[in-house]
Amino acid sequence: MTTSTPRAPRLRADASRNRARIIDAAREAFVEHGADVPLDEIARRAGVGNATLYRNFADRRELIHHVTLSVLDLVVEHAERAMAEEPDAFAALTRFTHAAADERMGALCPLLSDHVDMHDPELHEAKARLQETTTEVITRAHLSGQLREDVGVGDFVVAITQLTRPLPGTHCLELDQFVHRHLQLFLDGVQAPARSTLPGHPVSLDDLKPRA
Repeated sequence: MTTSTPRAPRLRADASRNRARIIDAAREAFVEHGADVPLDEIARRAGVGNATLYRNFADRRELIHHVTLSVLDLVVEHAERAMAEEPDAFAALTRFTHAAADERMGALCPLLSDHVDMHDPELHEAKARLQETTTEVITRAHLSGQLREDVGVGDFVVAITQLTRPLPGTHCLELDQFVHRHLQLFLDGVQAPARSTLPGHPVSLDDLKPRA
């Protein structure tokens, strides 16, 4: 007598893939239309039913929370992979900067400010990992002598965020095609030796935190 393969592991794998598809679809929809895009549209893009979406995420706030965590984790992975695979420190920084831009970090700003609990422990941990890894990429470039000393981690965050910030409801989304071009202009400008003196001081991540 033959025995059938237990189905539970396959079902768990299917559920995991559905969850990942929903998160990916939600991120794309949020970038294009903002945080108020109908959840039905996200389910359609993900190729799942509404019931599957709500089985994984109780409401919009929970979905936005997990989209945010997903993007932060992906950016950390890009930083780690760039450092592991690029022997040249500035090449690793360049690769990381362009990869982080592709994750549309700027698109998360409205979500973070309006829909996410900034004191959530899980989010706090993800942001701490991002800060640590990003700082390491930039510190290596500084130590190699290829990154000008008056540029800080925060300067990169500002550049990436501003160039990937969405403009929902406008006709400016075609500007996306210029993101990597202008990021490369920025990267060329931060290489040592410096050709000018920057106003102010190197921007740190603490400088970017909201003031009480």
